[in-house]
Amino acid sequence: MSDAGKEALTIRRASVADAPAVLELFDEWFVAIGNPQQWGTEAWSSIPRRITQVTDACALPGAWVAESAQGKVRAFLALGEAMPYVPAATEPELYVRVLIASRDARVRGIGRRLMAFADEQARAAGLDYLRVDCYGGGSGELVRFYESCGYERLSTFNVDGWPGQVLGRRL
Repeated sequence: MSDAGKEALTIRRASVADAPAVLELFDEWFVAIGNPQQWGTEAWSSIPRRITQVTDACALPGAWVAESAQGKVRAFLALGEAMPYVPAATEPELYVRVLIASRDARVRGIGRRLMAFADEQARAAGLDYLRVDCYGGGSGELVRFYESCGYERLSTFNVDGWPGQVLGRRL
């Protein structure tokens, strides 16, 4: 698709007011990928625990959204400290806590753009190491996405039967 059919997006700080739109992105993912092993079968927007998690993530100082000129949230990125279920880093890092993007073809590439934005945020903070974790099961599509962004596999983990993969990148 040419850039002519793409939406212009702006990256801005997120707030708790963005939580419903971010929950919609998670719900959209379930429909688009049809992988109940990753996050279950219920829409996140209907699960109180998930609503709280997303609202809390939107309140983080390192939370960002990519939105269209019309104000529609098309992607969400949360940066900060490592998740408690992954091995501790052996050096200072910036951790990609959450990345979710619309599957709409008009915003294709926004996930990659936000990962490049994470690189910029790390540099601005004087850091040269980033890590991320993702679902390590299924087709492996998510792991391959992060590898295509320059990340390398570091370790695997399992949280209550949910297989995860930790990846890292040096700038």
